[in-house]
Amino acid sequence: QEQLVESGGGLVQPGGSLRLSCAASGITFRMYDMSWYRQAPMKERELVATITNTGSSPNYADSVKGRFTISRDNAKNTVYLQMNALKIEDTAVYYCYGRFTAGTLNYWGQGTQVTVSS
Repeated sequence: QEQLVESGGGLVQPGGSLRLSCAASGITFRMYDMSWYRQAPMKERELVATITNTGSSPNYADSVKGRFTISRDNAKNTVYLQMNALKIEDTAVYYCYGRFTAGTLNYWGQGTQVTVSS
């Protein structure tokens, strides 16, 4: 069964750090471009960061550039999002998304809550 499972969310103070993980199972992970999205209350889901299946060409939303880093370990079937210098406006549910590079298959994780508050 194809599955993406996020972990690592939680409550952190402004300026703090969190590392999100997304573990994939049931898919050929190295054939998927991976992304992190987030959705804050009353807002649309937005793209945060993306990385190709080979781990190259990471791209970031302007709002997180210089603070967030996306990376992946294909041997562990896992993609990460290191979040530093967190701001209150980073509060959202963070979702992992995988898109098959050779077709139309795509999968979403169930999301993990990140709350930045003092």
